[in-house]
Amino acid sequence: MATVPTTTGTYLSNLFNPQVIGDMIEKKLTDAIRFAPLARVYNNLEGRPGNTITLPFFNYIGNATVVAEGTDIPIHQLTEQTTPVTIKKVGIGVQLTDESVLSAYGNPIGESVSQIALSIGSAVDNDFLNIMDTTADANMTMDAAAFSADRVAAALTKFGEDIDGEKVLLVSPASYEILRKATGWIAGTDVAANLVIRGTVGMIYGCQVVVSNKLATSDTAYIVKPGALALYNKRGVMVETDRDIINKSTVITADRHYAAYLLNKNNLIKIPTT
Repeated sequence: MATVPTTTGTYLSNLFNPQVIGDMIEKKLTDAIRFAPLARVYNNLEGRPGNTITLPFFNYIGNATVVAEGTDIPIHQLTEQTTPVTIKKVGIGVQLTDESVLSAYGNPIGESVSQIALSIGSAVDNDFLNIMDTTADANMTMDAAAFSADRVAAALTKFGEDIDGEKVLLVSPASYEILRKATGWIAGTDVAANLVIRGTVGMIYGCQVVVSNKLATSDTAYIVKPGALALYNKRGVMVETDRDIINKSTVITADRHYAAYLLNKNNLIKIPTT
């Protein structure tokens, strides 16, 4: 009777190596967190005690005003505030029977890795949207009205003289339909170069447009400059596996400790839609 070599044979323990699976999930998270290109990522919290951190943000200095010839430009003080942010843990798990791993069509382990990364990435994106909605500066928030391309043009004036530079407009599918019919719409095929974020479908008034189903309920739109958001990692993805010897299955769980934060309120414009 042939025996499986202990050094070259394939065992379930090899297939469920937590370190290998963890590395796979961490790499996939780069793409799974869709709004990551709009955020600065900080890993300086790893190894530090405590689950609450105090983070700063700058107050808006106000819109630029008309200056008459020979008069002084108004000077405003740049002020800073701090706010406490609590580190949160998100996690999810999958249970696979030995039969599903050894005999199923396709790659159950690979599919589990992809879906775990997608699930954790979606949780981080939800946090980004939540902080954009709840902590946007009042001076950088438009009055609620019906969405249109003209509203985007009007909203951009809130950047004042800082209107230049890369900008991403996050919209719902319904708002995307409106933009596609606007006079100033540029199709995605014409703006393929220098994209800030994947999934860009076009451009309007210098904003790269990205559609998100997560905005379908509120139908709120956001104009975001890269670096407006921040992701503070307390601990990267941790993967653990455990065997159930009664039903011969393996459980894979993964979790991540982090805090999402609005780093620069001057780089975010909120456009509520009625």
